[in-house]
This record gives sequence, C-alpha cells and structure tokens, in this order.
Amino acid sequence: MLSAIGRAFRTPDLRRKLLFTLGIITIFRLGAFIPAPGVDYGNVQQCLALGNTDGGLYQFVNLFSGGALLQVSIFALGIMPYITASIITQLLRVVIPRFQELHQEGAQGQSKLTQYTRYLTIALGLLNATTLVSLARSGALLGNCPVPLIPDDSLIIIVLLIITLTAGTGLIMWMGELITEKGVGNGMSLLIFTAIAAGFPTSLGEILRTQGGTVFTLVLLMGIVVVTLVIFVEQSQRRIPVQYAKRMVGRRTLGGSSTYIPIKVNMAGVIPVIFASSMLYLPSLVSQFNTPQDGTPPAAWVNWVTTYLTSGDHPLYMALYFLLIVFFTYFYVAITFNPDEVSENMKKYGGFIPGIRAGKPTAEYLQYVLSRITLPGAVYLGLVALIPLIALVSIGANQNFPFGGTSILILVGVGLETVKQIDAQLQQRHYEGLLR
Repeated sequence: MLSAIGRAFRTPDLRRKLLFTLGIITIFRLGAFIPAPGVDYGNVQQCLALGNTDGGLYQFVNLFSGGALLQVSIFALGIMPYITASIITQLLRVVIPRFQELHQEGAQGQSKLTQYTRYLTIALGLLNATTLVSLARSGALLGNCPVPLIPDDSLIIIVLLIITLTAGTGLIMWMGELITEKGVGNGMSLLIFTAIAAGFPTSLGEILRTQGGTVFTLVLLMGIVVVTLVIFVEQSQRRIPVQYAKRMVGRRTLGGSSTYIPIKVNMAGVIPVIFASSMLYLPSLVSQFNTPQDGTPPAAWVNWVTTYLTSGDHPLYMALYFLLIVFFTYFYVAITFNPDEVSENMKKYGGFIPGIRAGKPTAEYLQYVLSRITLPGAVYLGLVALIPLIALVSIGANQNFPFGGTSILILVGVGLETVKQIDAQLQQRHYEGLLR
C-alpha cells in the first residue's frame, strides 16, 4: 500500500490533486484555531480547562467542527449547517413534488438542488451563528463559564461576530466543493473526516492520562476489532441479479447483458445516528428552558427528564437511542430507495430479475429484500452507536472514547470511499493501486 501511495505521488496530475486536497484540509484545520472577532481567546481556554463541556448537542456539533465550536473560532459552526441543509433537501423530495422532479432531471436538476442546498446552508448558518453568540454571551456554551467569552458585547461586535461565523460556514462549504471538483474524493466528507480524526490524539491521550496504560491498551484492541467489523459490514451488500433482454435498435442489437443491483446492508449510512442524537437532545433542551434560575425546585417532569433522558449511562436512554436509530434507519431507507422507480427504469430498458415478472412483482420483490436486509443494518448501527455509552458505564470514557458511534462510522466510510477513488485513478494509469 505504501508503494502504491508513492506511485500516486509520482503521477503528476494525481499528485497535484492530492496536494491540493491536503492544502485545503490544512486551511480548514488552521481556521479551527483562529478566534472569531470579539472573542477573548484566553477566557475561552480558561473555561475549557474547567472541563464542564461534556455531553449534549454542543459536544456532538463540536465533534463535526473538529473542536472549533468550543474554541469559538471563525469555523465554529463547522460543516453541520451544510449536513442539515442536505438532509432537509432530501426529505423535501418526499413532500414537494418539484424537488422530486428536479432530482429526476439529471445533471441540470441536481445542479438546481445543489443551489437550493447552498442557500439553505447560509440561512441555517445565520440561525446557528445567532444561537451560538447568544450562548457565548451568557456563558452557557462552556458550562456556565465564570469569565466572559465576549467582553465587549456591543451591537457592532455581535453583528460582526454573527457575520463572521456565517461566512466561515460558507467558506467551508466552498472549500468542500473545491476538493470535490479539483481534488480527490468527496470534499464535504473529507472535511468531516478531518474534523473527527483531529480529535483522536487528544481523546486517546486523555484515556491514557486518566485511566492508565492497561485501559489504554484495551481501548486500542477494542478499536481494532470495531474498525474491522465496521469495514466488514460497510462492504457487505446483497447483489440482486438483473438480465437485460436483447433488442434491435436500427441494425444494431443491444442488451443481452447481465448485471446486478447492489443493496448495501447499511444503506442509510450515519444519518439515523444523527437524527436519533438530535431527537434525544430535544427533551434535555426543553428541560433546561423550564429549570428555574432563582434556585427554586423544578417541576417533577423536569426532574424526570433530567434523570432518565439526559445522562447517557441510563438504560432507558440507551434503549430509546437504539430504538430511534432502528426507526430512522427504516425511515431514511424508505425515502432514498424507491422500489417502484427502480422497477420502472428496469422495465423501460428491458431489464428483469430472473424468475420475477417485470413491473409490480419486481417492485414487491425489491421491497421484500430491502425490508429484510435493512433490519441487520439498523441493529448494526444501533450497536455501534451505543459503544461510547457502554464505555461511559464501564470505564467512564464516553467523550474520550473515539472508537464508536458516529465518528467511527464516518471515518471508515469516508476512508474506504477515498481509497477506492485513488485506486480507480491509479488503475486508469495501469498501476496496481491501493486495493489488491
């Protein structure tokens, strides 16, 4: 593999793409440490040293920003507004027929959908920036920090801060598209990969410092096992054979070939985990807004939510988390894979599944296979997502446990896809490639 990487860098055009990608990634990481205007960097570091930032949606968003959120840097919002906008655009295809029509128009329609996603990203970035600045002013962002993060909270500074954070989101989106166009791999995915991977050394170092060498070694061994299993499942697929009948077009005979429809075990990717995490945070957010600030006891339902739906080490929280992931896996697969559409396309081009009649029987068969292969995929996602919570119960290393949950799914998925793209470009030049 190392020799293949060496050959990739010796190929002029591929080397240029790889260096361009690495350059954009470097700029992305540098932006995570540049303080936003009006933010006192010394006070931010003092608040982070208190260690009151574990848990909640902020920690989840901070994962995708590579630590930039809790640093209140110019890239504090990270890639999350774009991810949210992309998911909303996909969901709108089910609700708004115009979006579905654009999706079916090919490259021109996809370009229009991408434009809508960009606009929505900026709008969400503006909303998230306003929320982040409000939390930073109150000190709630970093666990009720005793020192002000924004010493001068005048209107000009606040407006400038919101504009800077929104512009940072737009710049990250632009850099991701540049990587996709001129670099190697999917730009947005690579930026998420970089943000998550940047936290691995810190997390492992914290486990070594607080838990000792024995636990550190066990974590590494468990990480190797988890990564191996995730790679195995991510590469697993059910191949449904498709035969195309021969047909005459003018004087030419077309068709007669055999291919297959690959249905992955995990077709939903990491989206169900993100949905489930966001849904479970809503009760915690509502309870925070209904907790009296004058020291009076909160309502009984607030105490119940705080006890059972806030802490990740409670069995009820784990059970709800698992069930929500299973539900959203089925939901997301149902809206992204349409058996009726696939059946119609096969029928249009003379394709059929051996032993299955074309048309409605084909759609029913595809739905039958899809519903059964989604179950192990949903269970797999739920178990992988529970690994950090189990680590919290066993060794108290929830936020510092890197081999599990959303992070490992994204790292393995993006890593495999990027290696495949590099390998494909090497194969075009008659090289052996990264994959044997």
